[in-house]
Amino acid sequence: MDQGGMVMSEHTEGQGKRKFMRYAFFKAGKEWRSMKKEEKSKGAREFLAVLAKYSQTLSVRHYSLVGTRGDVDFMLWIVADDLEPAQEFVSELLATGLGKHLDVPYSFLAMTRRSKYLGSHKHPGQEGGPEEPQKEYRYAFVYPLVKKREWYKVPFVERQRIMAEHFKIGHKYPAIKINTGYSFGLDDQEFVLAFEGDDPAEFLDLVEELRSSDASKYTERETPIFTCAAVDPQTMVRLLG
Repeated sequence: MDQGGMVMSEHTEGQGKRKFMRYAFFKAGKEWRSMKKEEKSKGAREFLAVLAKYSQTLSVRHYSLVGTRGDVDFMLWIVADDLEPAQEFVSELLATGLGKHLDVPYSFLAMTRRSKYLGSHKHPGQEGGPEEPQKEYRYAFVYPLVKKREWYKVPFVERQRIMAEHFKIGHKYPAIKINTGYSFGLDDQEFVLAFEGDDPAEFLDLVEELRSSDASKYTERETPIFTCAAVDPQTMVRLLG
């Protein structure tokens, strides 16, 4: 599956400051589940207090992966104008009673940007920024993407044709919202893709159909893939056990 450039929700370069996006995946240690109830409750309250504090200045979405993967328990999707507030946020989280028992097995950093392949292509919802109302979806499907170097040697007009085919397939699944983050020089991957939807079956069908597109043969790596269930902060912590 190759979605590089397939964008429905990102700032354009001419529509305001580009934003940082961090997808931070956390795993609770076994010792957390065996702690006394009172100590766990105190640590959880500290953690939730930090989440509430930074919700005033950062855009943070909360997801549980308990039951969907064995190597992570929850994910925070953080959107910020600058890196420093996001750094301070995570630092304070890890200093709480719960945070001291958390590892971060995966973390992906990216920025928003309008895709060069869109051209004059427009459709409703494409330019959704944080100032616009955002639908809350039940699930997010997140993964890093790296393209083969051959892709960048293909003439731009041909790449645009290939991506137009890609867009056409995506339009067959309007219930799936697509967010593309760009990571060139910022992190190990080139893109971070975050799909949002209410029905995992629709995303499964979209991914299967994308396998047949010309763009797919230029994919170098697109794993790990995370299925994340949207939850409120209290539920996210409670599901840790």
